[in-house]
Amino acid sequence: MKIQKSSEDYLETMLMLSEQRGYIKSIDIARHLDVTKPSVSYATKRLRENGYITMDDDGLIHLTETGMSIATKIYDRHKMLSRFLNLLGIDKETADEDACKIEHDISQETYEAICNHVNNFLAECPAMNHEEEPSA
Repeated sequence: MKIQKSSEDYLETMLMLSEQRGYIKSIDIARHLDVTKPSVSYATKRLRENGYITMDDDGLIHLTETGMSIATKIYDRHKMLSRFLNLLGIDKETADEDACKIEHDISQETYEAICNHVNNFLAECPAMNHEEEPSA
């Protein structure tokens, strides 16, 4: 089943929040994505129905194994694409914004070619190998 771009963004944000804070709350998702609480409520309902997340009695959100797999894939793509754009001389903020747009639509073949290029470049230029986490 093909997952919507907005659902990928929600899952990626949930992964990032989980890594940063150790927990995921709807209000934090709303703040991070700059959306309303009702939008988050609607999205989390869809994600729950599709088996990507669960919610406990305290309202904390947890990624399922499937949700974690999708979130990790998107977040890894985001980091690599942001890194690639940084290496091209794009400033961090613009690189993060553009990576977020590209990460959903790029083919696996193109993504793998970018990964190979970045990895080869960094192997040849170790001084450039200082990675910062994107803000996604």
